[in-house]
Amino acid sequence: MSFTKHNSSRFSDQLIKEASGLELLRETIASHQLNLRVPQVLSVTERELVLEKIKSTSPSAKQMQTLGHELAKLHCIKFEQFGLDENNYIGLNPQENGLYHDWGHFFYEKRLMFQVELIDSQRVRESFLEILSNHRERLIDWLNEHCEHASLVHGDLWSGNVMFDETDVWLIDPAVYFGDREVDIAMTEMFGGFNHHFYDAYHDVLPRSQEYGTKKVIYNLYHYLNHYNLFGEGYLSACQRGVALIKEL
Repeated sequence: MSFTKHNSSRFSDQLIKEASGLELLRETIASHQLNLRVPQVLSVTERELVLEKIKSTSPSAKQMQTLGHELAKLHCIKFEQFGLDENNYIGLNPQENGLYHDWGHFFYEKRLMFQVELIDSQRVRESFLEILSNHRERLIDWLNEHCEHASLVHGDLWSGNVMFDETDVWLIDPAVYFGDREVDIAMTEMFGGFNHHFYDAYHDVLPRSQEYGTKKVIYNLYHYLNHYNLFGEGYLSACQRGVALIKEL
């Protein structure tokens, strides 16, 4: 059985890039024999993406543990560079990538600055640009200092992008790149939906870093900026809190 996803975005290659991300996740998971599933891409065009269908159910405690444990094992795999060799999408906005030798420059330039440059309001955009520019070197150095290695991250890990059937755990709708593993954990906390079974199992393999509380705000600033650009004023205060924290590093 199959599921067909239609391209309702303004970008002709969005489904093609989604298929590419699914395949990168699938190949990495398969080559390291992880107990996670990614739906098989049956076909893809600019108009539609045909995927293996998942018979969705509510997760058991054991499945949430599996998700945490296996995601941590995925994050343990070390890669040499940060970013990705092609651009993709984060929700309905472009996600610009590129390959970098360090995490700080990548996250500053391709995540925070890219989203800030998209802001329509000149007042807000210039305010955020000034703060980021003034604290550029400190932020980049801090990010590099507290990143262990490049991991393959899902990139958009909210609860709607994880599915469960009777036996397996599935990852869908990725926005993949190579980055600090804790971007995925930070994203899980934005909107909830991940219980203590998930976090306990994850941290049994990869304990939370001492800097995670600060990282979470900075990493989720990227997603709040994206939501602000897509959906408006309701996300501005979260963006302001994240930018304010950068001034305190």
